[in-house]
Amino acid sequence: MDELSLGVPKPVLERLPDDDDHVASDMQTAVADWEQRLNRAIADAEDDREAASRVLEAIDRFEERYERYDELVPELRAWGQSPIYAISWRTLYADVIAQLHAHEGLGEHLERERNARLVEDGIRLQDL
Repeated sequence: MDELSLGVPKPVLERLPDDDDHVASDMQTAVADWEQRLNRAIADAEDDREAASRVLEAIDRFEERYERYDELVPELRAWGQSPIYAISWRTLYADVIAQLHAHEGLGEHLERERNARLVEDGIRLQDL
């Protein structure tokens, strides 16, 4: 499987306040770290299915974080706070997930692995 190449989308960076450069830097550092960890996990995997499983675990964590930031947006608005940072991080997580699914070769393996997990969970639930 080819190495992953992830990045922070330019529109996400453009929405950040001009006077706050450290958030953009934090996002770029985070994405570079995720890319490095995922590439290491893929390289250490014995086969494509194991690699997809490891990436899918990361996607599950990204989805949890996406949901956490998504829940913060209305709460911040209710308290009169700007939700721009929560929106930016939420958008970043969604975009990274999309980048992983769009990666050539990986997307198919991710779908197969997710379907296999759904079947396994369904079988376990029926056996109870």
